[in-house]
Amino acid sequence: MAACLAYFGNPANMAFCIACFIRDTAGSLGLQSTETVQYARPEIMGLVLGAFIISVVTKEYRSTAGSSPMIRFVLGMILTIGSLVFLGCPLRMIIRMSAGDLNAWIALIGFALGVGTGVIALKKGFSLGREHLTNRMNGTILPILMLGILVLAFTTTLLKSSESGPGSMHAPILLSLAGGLIFGALAQKSRMCFAGSIRNVILTKNFDLLTVIGSLFAVMLIYNIATGNFVPAFDTPGVIAHSEHLWNILGMYTVGFAAVLAGGCPLRQLILAGQGSSDSAVAVIGMFAGTALAHNLGLAASGTALDAQTQEVVSGSVPLNGKAAVVICIIICFVIAFGNKNKEAL
Repeated sequence: MAACLAYFGNPANMAFCIACFIRDTAGSLGLQSTETVQYARPEIMGLVLGAFIISVVTKEYRSTAGSSPMIRFVLGMILTIGSLVFLGCPLRMIIRMSAGDLNAWIALIGFALGVGTGVIALKKGFSLGREHLTNRMNGTILPILMLGILVLAFTTTLLKSSESGPGSMHAPILLSLAGGLIFGALAQKSRMCFAGSIRNVILTKNFDLLTVIGSLFAVMLIYNIATGNFVPAFDTPGVIAHSEHLWNILGMYTVGFAAVLAGGCPLRQLILAGQGSSDSAVAVIGMFAGTALAHNLGLAASGTALDAQTQEVVSGSVPLNGKAAVVICIIICFVIAFGNKNKEAL
């Protein structure tokens, strides 16, 4: 589905990016005002609804809620702020790696280190509390909200839509929705989680989730080679990436760290929210807030591009605000991780 969506119009070397697509959807709702990244991405709504539908059909739907909602909200914000400094979520990192983007390979180091730091916190007793069963309707709120956005996108002109830039590049709406639904259903059944795959290898030497991620990489690598999109390089115009290596590493370190604390990467949060987890739904709302904040306050990085007039390559970069935000996010993660231990584990 990722290869298909890339072929039919989604931004180059993006195909399917949770953070970027949530940012675009937030822009379509007017939550952020960057005109080039505003479009209600059907893939996001499809992921939640696909997970919801398959979990109901297979009787895995559970309306649950736990504790620490504000911490989960903040972790959701951190997930997307770190992603937009790197310019992609863990899913897009793998897709960029498969297209030869060496920046993504550098960022993988930071992501793995971030997950490793989160694992240390788990071993030290970190916990946000266990989920418990709650009112069945409670778990349907986020899927209903996503359905509402989808209806607005299909039937009205109320939502904003970019006329240029990444927000103007998208596959046909029905194909995007179908891709989201299928991807959501498969991700729910496979338990796909980028942070979880590395976490499980470290904690239990379990490679099951890692094989799912490896399969995604292999398919996208074949697609990129076959279509001539495999370009091993650092500064590639049009890829929507930058080569500030330290901030690629720290951006994804932040995402990996926060993902372990929150119980899943951005994709996994959407899937869990679809199958009834209010904890993950709070994190998803936090991700929407984080993308809006990143663009309204100038935290997001810019990608390497060709100057329209001179045709010279202009290197992408991370603004000072973004660098400061990443440092603050890392500090917050450490405070949450090592100041919120499970008393039972102690």
